[in-house]
Amino acid sequence: MRKKPKKEVMPWRQGILSHHQRGGLTQKQMGDISDKVRKEVRERSGGICELRIRCHGSPAVQQAHITSRVRINHKTTADDLRDACIACHRYIDETPEGIRYKRTLQEGA
Repeated sequence: MRKKPKKEVMPWRQGILSHHQRGGLTQKQMGDISDKVRKEVRERSGGICELRIRCHGSPAVQQAHITSRVRINHKTTADDLRDACIACHRYIDETPEGIRYKRTLQEGA
């Protein structure tokens, strides 16, 4: 099977959509947790839930954003996260009381 020859781009069309390219990071990229930050949070907590709202020091298996991903305007740092057990993480993300508590954490950070 023969390949089609590459179509030549007319000079007036070159770079016509260059102004549509994204300049910065996407919201998802800013909310992503790097291995370095993940390790820093785990060392800070010692592997124990830092929230302790629904537990009494259970093993931390997740890292909860206290600065919401939709509001974050920088790469995620250790200050934006807390090591959490599943019960506490769900509480601060899914309940009205937990969301209010998360806001107090954001203000204190």
